[in-house]
Amino acid sequence: MHITSQDICAAADQLKGFVGFHRKLGKHIVRFSEDSFGMDVADDSITPSSEFVWKEGEGEVMTLSRALLEILLAQNVDERLNVSEPLRVYLRRRDLPEIAAQRRLRA
Repeated sequence: MHITSQDICAAADQLKGFVGFHRKLGKHIVRFSEDSFGMDVADDSITPSSEFVWKEGEGEVMTLSRALLEILLAQNVDERLNVSEPLRVYLRRRDLPEIAAQRRLRA
């Protein structure tokens, strides 16, 4: 199976759920509703998973972060997050640089 950067970016855009930073635990957690985080997660830290995995760069260029993808995978809810094979290949291919793409955060 030939996987392109476009396939990987499309897979990242199809991630489901929300990520929020849990202050007491000191780590990011995933939920599948914005309303299910509780008081220990600040509202301004809640981000759709599909946006969480992108790091801001210069201008409109963003980088698909392997480290942020790994935070999602560590939660062991891959199927519910919709983590697909292109993202798994991207995480395994440490010999290639992270993908940088011109994009804007979705509102």
